[in-house]
Order: sequence, then C-alpha cells, then structure tokens
Amino acid sequence: MTQWTSAMGAAQLARLLNSQQERPAGPGTRRPPAYRALADGIRLLVLEGRVPVAARLPAERELALSLSVSRTTVAAAYEALRGEGFLESRRGAGSWTAVPAGNPLPARGLEPLPPEALGSMIDLGCASLPAPEPWLTRAVQGALEELPPYAHTHGDYPAGLPALRAMIAEGYTARGIPTMPEQIMVTTGAMGAIDAICHLFAGRGERIAVESPSYANILQLMREAGARLVPVAMAEGLAGWDVERWRQVLRDAAPRLAYVVADFHNPTGALADEDQRRRLVDAARSAGTVLVVDETMSELYLEEGLSMPRPVCGFDPSGSTVITVGSASKAFWAGMRIGWVRAAPDVIRSLVAARAYADLGTPVLEQLAVNWLFSTGGWERAVEIRRAQARENRDALVVAVRRALPDWEFTVPRGGLTLWVRTGGLSGSRIAEAGERVGVRVPSGPRFGVDGAFEGYVRLPFTVGGAVAEEAAVRLAAAAHLVRTGATGGNEAPRTFVA
Repeated sequence: MTQWTSAMGAAQLARLLNSQQERPAGPGTRRPPAYRALADGIRLLVLEGRVPVAARLPAERELALSLSVSRTTVAAAYEALRGEGFLESRRGAGSWTAVPAGNPLPARGLEPLPPEALGSMIDLGCASLPAPEPWLTRAVQGALEELPPYAHTHGDYPAGLPALRAMIAEGYTARGIPTMPEQIMVTTGAMGAIDAICHLFAGRGERIAVESPSYANILQLMREAGARLVPVAMAEGLAGWDVERWRQVLRDAAPRLAYVVADFHNPTGALADEDQRRRLVDAARSAGTVLVVDETMSELYLEEGLSMPRPVCGFDPSGSTVITVGSASKAFWAGMRIGWVRAAPDVIRSLVAARAYADLGTPVLEQLAVNWLFSTGGWERAVEIRRAQARENRDALVVAVRRALPDWEFTVPRGGLTLWVRTGGLSGSRIAEAGERVGVRVPSGPRFGVDGAFEGYVRLPFTVGGAVAEEAAVRLAAAAHLVRTGATGGNEAPRTFVA
C-alpha cells in the first residue's frame, strides 16, 4: 500500500480505542507496556475493520493529546506497528494502516459446490435457497405461453423487454417513488448491473467507496475492473451506517462511486434507517459521488410487522445522485439471473449504449418468467415462501450456534440471508480451512473486507435448518477446536487474530 485513501482523526481513533473491551488478565499475568497495549489496540481495530486499511492515522502529538499519554508512547506504538506490517509511513505523507503481506491466510470461496460434489459436506458458502416451488415451474410455463410473439423478432432487447421495464417501474411507483420505464434497464443479475455501472462511471484506477465489510463478489468484481477500493467501516452491531465517517471519506477521498447495501446488508444484516439514508444521499451529493444502492435483499424482511424505511432513491428526487440495483436472485431464486437498474433516463441510455460491447442483452425467456410473476401476483407469494424458509433457518441456526459455540458473538438481524459471527478470537481463515476437514464449508471474514480485515469473523447463511443446522454448528465447533488446539495441519501452533 503506497497511499492513504481516508483519514482517521485523533479524537475519532481515541474513541474507538477507548470503546474496546479490556480482556481480563489471568493470575500472575503482567500488563503489557503502554505502547504495546496501544499498538495491539490499533492492530485489532484494523483486523476487525473498524479502522480501514489505508486510513491515514493522526500525527503522534495529536493522538498523544487525545489519549492523555506521552508522545513517546505513541511513537513507540507506531514503530511497533510498522515492524509488524500494520503501518506504513512516508516522510511528508504521514502514516497509514496496512495489513502484512501474506495475512490473512487464504479465505475459502463463496462459489456453491455442485450437488453431486457435496457428498456429506454441509455447504454454507453460498447465501442462496432452493427455488420457491411451485412458482418457478409456473413462471416458466407462463413464459413459454407468452414466448411465440417474441420468437418472431430478433430477440435483442438491450434495455430489456418493454413489458418487464414497465412492470418494474410500476413497482417503484407503488413504493412511493414515481418511475418511468425509461428509468429502467434489465440486466443479467445484479452483478451484471453493477459491472455495467462500474465500467460507465469508474474507469481503471478510479476510487470506489465501499462498506467494510461488504459483499465479497462485488468487491472482487470491482478489483478486477481496476478500481481502488476505499473501505468505510460499518457502525457497531446492526446500527447501519456511520454517516459522519461516510461524510469524511467522501470528502477526503472524493470517490467517483460509492456502493452500499441499505436493506439487510450482506454480510452483517444491518438495516439503515431513514435518517441515515437521507444524510448519506446528502453527503454523496455534496461530494459529487454517485451512490450505487443494492436492493437485492430489500424484500427479505423476516420480522412480522417490520416497517421498512423509504428506499434510498426516495431521498434523491432529482435522480442525479442515486442509482438503484435490484434482482430476482436473492428474493426469488439464484438461478433466475434477472436484475435491473433504476436511474435517470440519460444514465440508462448511456448504460444501454455501452452494453453493445458487453452482453448485448438478457435472456428473453427469463425476462418473461419474471414478468409473469410480477403481473400475476406470483412474485409476492413466492417471496412469502422465501421469507418463511429464511426465518425458520435463521432461528434454527441461531439456536444451534449458541448451543455449540457459546463464545461466538453475533447480533440476530431482522432480515436478509446472513449471520455475521465473531469467532471468539480465532482466525476465521483457519476455521474455514479446518471446516472442510470436518465436513462444513464456510467463508471466512477476509473475503468480505478490503486488504485483509475481518480475520476474526465468518459468515453463516440461512440456507440450512432443523437437524442440518444443528449438525453444521457441531462441525463448526469441531473446526474451532482444531484451530484452538493447533491441530489444523502439521505442527503449527494455534493461531488467533489477536496477540
């Protein structure tokens, strides 16, 4: 890392350090020197993602004043962090956070295993559920009935089928966001939508601000597009966004794009409230940043009577700041690769024009199937099945993990498909590695961070329930035991992500 992308003020860093829970010392254990305790505190904040990688730290004198310690203590802590690879410095540019080369260990993937390859393996790698039948079959049958007129055309609809664009626009209008079909482009899933947006707005080398943690596949997509990712730490627990931190990063880093998941954030499950949405849109507008809002989880609320906040685009009446992305893949079925973009008409025209050099268009038959669901009421009935599945699985998983792994920490989200779990001080990458030895596949935290944060986490999706959820937790406990006892391979010592 050769350049910082955001700045951490002395008072802000002091608050984060003071908020850390002090671990009780065992009998006869000496307290570490002040500089060592400070270095360990900063390192832990980086590894947990609460201080982003590539964040410029305050000058030694400023931090010493905020913490009421000597400047010598801060200088020694910074020097220790540099020696461990958690800090880089350059004369005239200050010091910024980093993660040592080779850290973390390789994190396991999110790609689903084919059914024939699973065997006895419990796959928690992918946050996707089986199709909500009979609605998938009915939708495909309905699409086949409506296909003949389209079969007599070229079948090339770069902006999407007019009927589906109109139906999606009507859906936004019904949510209180007046929308015309000209503001909609149908894409090949949400990934296709975000890929198109990144190529239009953020060329190679451009900065994109992202939540930290964030959805792993989107982070990888942006990396491969050549973007420079600027992480912005989420608020603690499920409190949503730290808008003041967002405002500071947007002002200091001036990213061209910002990517956020306001509705049941992946992986934490956080739900941003209306005030956070309004303030973030204002901050993006002031900074000249285009805000890309991923709504793929918005319909997966799992608590009865939960009042959902107004969509983020509702706070951007001019349509100049917010681009919204939606998808059928999470709310309905991952095999239904239909997504969409809602934006200003001129943005949609630019995206459509650029599509000629990408995938040309989205399969007509799948568009007809989704349109059939929307037009017949089948969509809402199918999503009700999906909510019931996810709710039942979530509740079973929570009980099982609490029973088998009482030292693991998490907050139960009110919606979405994922549980973000702190692994009791153990390396999430080691747990993922050991998990495959005992028959459970799970992605570790660093997959969801930028440059190696979140080593002490794993993500657990709501994809299994009942006895399978119980067995998954038992196997995770076995994997954690292997890591704790150093039995993960060879003669290695047990590895934790904190000193």
